Amino acid sequence: MASESDRIARAGDYVLGLMNDAERERAERDLEIDPAFRDAVVQLAERMHVFDRAEKPSGLPDNHWQLVTQRLSELPQMRSAGLGGDAARPGTVIRGLERRPYGVGVHSLGGRRGVAVAMALVVAFALGYLAGRL
Repeated sequence: MASESDRIARAGDYVLGLMNDAERERAERDLEIDPAFRDAVVQLAERMHVFDRAEKPSGLPDNHWQLVTQRLSELPQMRSAGLGGDAARPGTVIRGLERRPYGVGVHSLGGRRGVAVAMALVVAFALGYLAGRL
């Protein structure tokens, strides 16, 4: 499992186009299956939007940032995250991800599954208590 700093560095290489073809293809596969990496790519792209307001180096087209956001939003991995469509409009920063939290913790056990886990724990503790009393 990659650390957060490795994930950010890899996302930076992807957004800046510093990867070779094999690394880029692997990163695009990871965008489909790894929500943490996808979030890192989106956050880095949002942070890099600041450079759009700075003086641009000579040789870059006027709409360089729009080309970058358009390229990212057209990826099939980003469409599944809800970033396709109007994310490439001029002046638009990539929207945040609108999906349920993921990971480990109390927030990941919502709905029926959380109730079932809570009930199972209550039954297990009750049985343990009764077994200890006998």
